Amino acid sequence: MILIKLFLSFLKVGFFAIGGAYSFLPLIEKEVVQKYQWLSREEFLEVMGMVKIFPGAISIKYATYTGYKIAGIWGAVAANVGNFLAPALLIAFASFLYLRYKNVPAVKNAFEAIQLVVFAMIIAVAFQTVSPFKLLQLRSILIIITAFALFIYTKIEPARSEE
Repeated sequence: MILIKLFLSFLKVGFFAIGGAYSFLPLIEKEVVQKYQWLSREEFLEVMGMVKIFPGAISIKYATYTGYKIAGIWGAVAANVGNFLAPALLIAFASFLYLRYKNVPAVKNAFEAIQLVVFAMIIAVAFQTVSPFKLLQLRSILIIITAFALFIYTKIEPARSEE
């Protein structure tokens, strides 16, 4: 039963995590810290520091760590299969739709909206990460506001791919 829970938890993370880097951390935290208590909040933050040491995708390292801690090697396998399966299916489906409808204005607008959602999720994770350590100072807040203003009022698009 625990293998199924690990698989479904990371499948859920994979389906609802859009973007990369740290955008999916709130979803992982909700599943592994809040819902199932597989990791404590402190351990979750420690793992965040640890995963930066090793190469590879952060979600895979979280799935591996959590799965192995809870159910050994098979737990790590179950969590990673769930973690990988969702984006693989979504990418295949999205590629099909994008190639078919890429010139439709609504599709272009949807992709621009997704970029803004990912940006907001990254900002939320940044605040959650530093708030327990009381590191938010005036200087940090000014940097965040400046970066946000540059993002909004310039042509800089951090998540735009070249065609």
